[in-house]
Amino acid sequence: MSPDRPVVVVVGGGIAGLAAAWELTGGAAGPRPGSPSVVLLEAGARFGGKLATVELCGGPVEAGPDGFLARRPEAAELCREVGLGDDLVPVGASGAAVWARGRRRRLPDGLVLGVPTKLLPIARSGILSLGGTLRLASDLVVPRPDTRGPLGDRSIGPLVSRKLGHQVVDRLVDPLVGGIHAGGVEDASVAAVFPVLLTAAQERSSFMRALRRTSAQASQATEGPLFWALRGGLGSLAARLAERLAERDADVRLAQPVEAMDRVAAGWLLRTKEGEQPADGVVLATPAGPAAALLAPHDPQAAGMLRALDYASVAVVTLAFAQEALPDDLFGTGLLVPRKTPVPRQVADAAALSRGEPFLVTACTYLWAKWPHLERPGVRLLRVFVGRSGDTRHQSMSDADLVRRVAHELTALVGSTGEPLDAVVTRWDDALPQYRVHHPLRVASIEASVRRLGAVAVAGAAYHGIGIPACIANGRTAAKEVLAQLAGAPAPSTA
Repeated sequence: MSPDRPVVVVVGGGIAGLAAAWELTGGAAGPRPGSPSVVLLEAGARFGGKLATVELCGGPVEAGPDGFLARRPEAAELCREVGLGDDLVPVGASGAAVWARGRRRRLPDGLVLGVPTKLLPIARSGILSLGGTLRLASDLVVPRPDTRGPLGDRSIGPLVSRKLGHQVVDRLVDPLVGGIHAGGVEDASVAAVFPVLLTAAQERSSFMRALRRTSAQASQATEGPLFWALRGGLGSLAARLAERLAERDADVRLAQPVEAMDRVAAGWLLRTKEGEQPADGVVLATPAGPAAALLAPHDPQAAGMLRALDYASVAVVTLAFAQEALPDDLFGTGLLVPRKTPVPRQVADAAALSRGEPFLVTACTYLWAKWPHLERPGVRLLRVFVGRSGDTRHQSMSDADLVRRVAHELTALVGSTGEPLDAVVTRWDDALPQYRVHHPLRVASIEASVRRLGAVAVAGAAYHGIGIPACIANGRTAAKEVLAQLAGAPAPSTA
C-alpha cells in the first residue's frame, strides 16, 4: 500500500456502497491527485442491491423500489453526475386510496404521512366511523396535552392514538408509515421516521393545528415532481455507476463475499474466497448482520448493537392484466390496505381461505398511472406488496400460490376480473430494517464505536433512512469520513 495513494475497500455493492465508491473516486469532479485506490467487493451476482429491474410484457419493471423522492436531491443529482439525467421520468399521477369500511376510499387532503391536519377532509372521506370522526374532532376543542414532557423519542402509534384516536392510527398512519417500512407503528421510532411529530406533540393546543404549522415550517417548497423514476429502471443507475467506477480504474468485483476483516499493522486485511485484500480504510455498506460479523472481533459492543437491528421480509408481485379486466375508476397511484383487514367472505370462499383471515396484500400500485412510461398497449400493470414485520405468510407459499392468492384478493380490492396475463415475483427476505424506538441513539453509538477503530465507517439502509436518496447520502458521507480519518482531519457530520 502506497502512503501517497491509500487503498479504500467498500464492502457491499448496493446503492449505498456504490455511492460511497463514487465519492471516494472524486464524485462529480472525478479523481484528484492523491485520491485513493478503490476496491468494491459485492457478494452477489449483480450490483444495486434492492435496485433491481426485471422484464415483464416486453419492458422493464422494478422488482424493488420504483422511484425516489424528489424533495431530497441526492438521487437525482447522482443520476445527473453519471449521465442519466435525461432518463429521469416524473411521476404521472398524485393521490391514493385506502381500503376502509369495506371499500376503496380516497385519501383526503391535509395528511402528513397519514396524520390528519384538517378535520373536514377526513370527515367527508368516510374513512373513519362516526365515533372515530368525533374523537378526531375533539382535538380541536379539547386537545390532549402531552403528559410525558419532552422526550428524545417515542413510538409513533401510541403518540398519535392518544392525540387523535386509534382509528387514525389503524386506518391511515399504520398503512402509510408502516407500509413504507414493512413494519408497524406501535413501536416505530418517531425521531427516526417522523421527527416533526415530536415538535407538534409538545404544543398545548390542537395537535392537528400544531402539526400543520410544524410540517409547513419543516418542508421546503420545491418546484417539479414529487417523485422521479428512471426510464430504463433503477437498476440502470447501479449498472451505470459500476461502469463509471471501472472507467475511473476502481476495482469492482462481483461474487466476492468478505469472510473476515483482520487488523494488520498498516491497516486492514479483508479475506475472501479469492484471496486477501489489504486496505487502509473500509466502508461497510452491508446489512447490519454481515457488518456485525466482520466487526465482532474488533468491537463486540458495536457488533451486538448491529445484531439487535431487525429486518422485515417482503415480496413484490407484479401482474399484467388485460386493460378491460380492470375498472376505470381506480384513483391516483395506488391503494393501501390496513393490516388485519379481513378478506371479504365471497373472496375467502373462492380462494378457500379461513373466514376472517386478513388480506395478504398490504398495498398495490397502478403502474400505468404512476409511471406513464410503463404503459403497455392493451395491458395494465399492477405492482402488489405482501409481507411485513409480524406477517410472514408469503414465505411459506410457492410463487404460483402467491400469484394465485394475490389475484383473488385483487378481485375485491381493485375489482379485477379474469386471470393475470403474466406475473413476476421477487422475494426480499430480511430486506427492510425496522427503526424501533431510540433508533437514532443506537445508530449514534454504533457509528461512534466504529469510528474509534480507525478509517472504518458503516453505511446503508439500517442507519439514517431506507429511501434511495438517504442511502446515497449516507454512503457518500461514510466515504468522506474514511477519507478524513486517513488524512487526519476531523470527520464530517453523519448524514
